[in-house]
Amino acid sequence: MKKLLEMGISRRGVLGAGLATAGVLAMPSILRAQDRSIKVGVYGGYFKDSFDKNIFPEFTKASGIAVESIAEPTGEAWLVQLQQAARANQAPADLSMMSQVAMLKGQSTELWTPLDTAKLKNADNLLDRFVNKYPDGRIAGIGAVAWYITLVTNTDAYPEAPDSWAAFWDPANADKLGLLALVSNSFLLEVTAKTFMGGTNALDTEEGLLEAFEKLAEVKPNVRLWYRDEAQFEQSLKSGEIPMGQYYHDVTGLAAADGHPVRSTFPKEGGILDSGCWALSKASQKAEEAHVFIDYMSQPEIQALMSRKVGTAPTIKRELLDLTDEEFDAVSSDIDPIIPRYDLYTTKADWLNQKWTELIVG
Repeated sequence: MKKLLEMGISRRGVLGAGLATAGVLAMPSILRAQDRSIKVGVYGGYFKDSFDKNIFPEFTKASGIAVESIAEPTGEAWLVQLQQAARANQAPADLSMMSQVAMLKGQSTELWTPLDTAKLKNADNLLDRFVNKYPDGRIAGIGAVAWYITLVTNTDAYPEAPDSWAAFWDPANADKLGLLALVSNSFLLEVTAKTFMGGTNALDTEEGLLEAFEKLAEVKPNVRLWYRDEAQFEQSLKSGEIPMGQYYHDVTGLAAADGHPVRSTFPKEGGILDSGCWALSKASQKAEEAHVFIDYMSQPEIQALMSRKVGTAPTIKRELLDLTDEEFDAVSSDIDPIIPRYDLYTTKADWLNQKWTELIVG
């Protein structure tokens, strides 16, 4: 950690030189530094707390740009808020960490200001799958972090960890599950297809999707809570009131490190690998600050710091990181992941939501 802090301090001079040319040169530099700020939306709870404690202060030290963090709601509620605000030329947050489905839906209304790679010297560090592009090739978002949704359990209630997503269907787990409430952020259709139907390619047809819905409906007697509020399930998992479910690997790891009786398990079928992009609202007036922020967050040492302190999987190339094998394994897995079918949640969103309500949560 001391090494990382020292590197952050040395970066301050480099970033400061860039800001001096990017800012309004007529203003005294000390006033520019004081006035520079950015509102950044991140997911709430442990996730936001970890960024506030470990990441944002280091960025401010290095850049002189103050960060006001905004807690985003789960699902697409934040996307709707950003879209509505943008129509009034307002930005509840300048930059937001957005899911891949939200990124695609935001593209349809040109919500995201295209990013300039000439101002992102660290953009080449990213894996291609974490660069979100408009159909014409403009960059809509840059991978912030990746994360896994895994099978989580209360260790008091389950001394032995389950090894398969099939545990959700086990009659022994009646009324014990907490599952995400939205089809587009639970990815339970993909879990069903990978566990019982040979893989997510089974979802290519409407017939396959209906088969997955029917199989997933069999899990309903085991569900105590379909949750939208992450904090609600998190507390119930810790207390053992709802001792099993799907949740975020990073948050669960942080809770376990704090002494709570919870564990995260990568099932044999793989964890669900999702990711968030830094996306700039078209209503924001902070494009310069946003580029400085994204470039900073794309540095190998900062991606490694986030893995260590926030528990997220990096979005940059493995060979650039100084993470040990143990540290990398703590935030990722060698088991082939379940990759969400983001395409379905844009091309068949209305149909999927209707069937989800009719067959699963209705």
